[in-house]
Amino acid sequence: MTAEEQKGDGQTAVPMEGEDISIKKDGGVLKVVKREGTGKDLPSTGDKVFVHYVGTLADGTLFDSSRDRQDRFSFELGKGQVIKAWDIGVATMKVGEVCQLICKPEYAYGTAGSPPKIPPNATLIFEIELFEFRGEDITEDEDGGIIRRMITRGHGYSKPNEGASVEVTLEGSYEGRVFDQRELKFEVGDGESLGFPSGVEKAIMAMEEEEEALFILKPKYGFGDTGKVQYNIPGGATLQYKIKLTAFEKAKESWEMNTAEKLEQSVIVKDKGTQCFKDGKYKQASVQYKRIVSWLEHESGLSEEDEKKAKALRLAAHLNLAMCFLKVQELNQALENCDKALELDASNEKALFRRGEALFGMKEFDKAKNDFQQVVQLYPANKAAKSQVVLCQKRIKEQHEKDKLIYGNMFQKFAERDSKKEALKGKIDGKENGGEKMETEKSEEKA
Repeated sequence: MTAEEQKGDGQTAVPMEGEDISIKKDGGVLKVVKREGTGKDLPSTGDKVFVHYVGTLADGTLFDSSRDRQDRFSFELGKGQVIKAWDIGVATMKVGEVCQLICKPEYAYGTAGSPPKIPPNATLIFEIELFEFRGEDITEDEDGGIIRRMITRGHGYSKPNEGASVEVTLEGSYEGRVFDQRELKFEVGDGESLGFPSGVEKAIMAMEEEEEALFILKPKYGFGDTGKVQYNIPGGATLQYKIKLTAFEKAKESWEMNTAEKLEQSVIVKDKGTQCFKDGKYKQASVQYKRIVSWLEHESGLSEEDEKKAKALRLAAHLNLAMCFLKVQELNQALENCDKALELDASNEKALFRRGEALFGMKEFDKAKNDFQQVVQLYPANKAAKSQVVLCQKRIKEQHEKDKLIYGNMFQKFAERDSKKEALKGKIDGKENGGEKMETEKSEEKA
């Protein structure tokens, strides 16, 4: 039967032939290349792809077309955002390629169809053109700082968390030069001590077991503006890391531990954080202190003794976090942790002093002075606080002098501007009056 004959009987307008690209090789997705694409790369799972498509039923009836809307369609490949046939078919396409996909119902909308345009058990035909594809952005803010290109999909839905023990094989490269190649086991949170940029651990925490992927790290998630002398990486470098997550064991979440375990683990990570702080690894130390807060912040129903221990650990965690954030100049977070510490102990010397330091750094000199004065009142032996009060007063005076100068100049400019306006107005009024006088004289002459 010819294609035209098939169309005439209302069954099909397209020959059901092409390369079987279905995973099961059951003829569920047939592909015919209409125009070859360019390059060697194919889109991978998680990539955002951009296409045009025209969709018809088997009898040639058009049911949807992005071309008619003049609007390219985009979706994340392999994430179930489209019918199965599309996830399978588009993954085989190159940029610039145009192909035809013949999709059996089980790879399309199945027995339910998609009323009113697609009936139950419908075989669908799509003509698809692939324009471009981009890697998956795995950053929380979706700022394009860490892009993943999947090489081999992992399995399961679980991913490493903070503190998880992971086994990885990784290869770091810059402009085609491999600078780091290792196979190791470590705990997520220790990456800085191993010479990894922050983006590596963020990447690992987005992976599934036995997944292998290529990650592109922008400078913010790489070695920043300073670079890494050890690896001969300049500032502002974009890095590539090929990572395989061989295995991992998640750290226990808060809800998986009883009170005794939380208190025991909090003491362990507190000591670990303190050692990191002594070594100058402030971000790494903050990771440990944050774990204490997450474990104990909402713990309730404790015995009097456990409540006392938990409060002491939480207070220490917030104080140490404040100090870590002061060291890395993240002043808002330092301020927040000082406030949390003061909720636990309203007259805590370290919390008041560190809050004063944070406020001073934010140029809130009046507020900073109040905190330092409170330290002096409560702890008269604190010489550092006395010095800070004097320094705050000096900064406040300097600020007043500066403001006085700025506003004085501003008022002078306003006065000069107003004076010029008045002078200009006087000239205009004079011309207008002179004109009126001449007109009056002319009128009198005519009379």
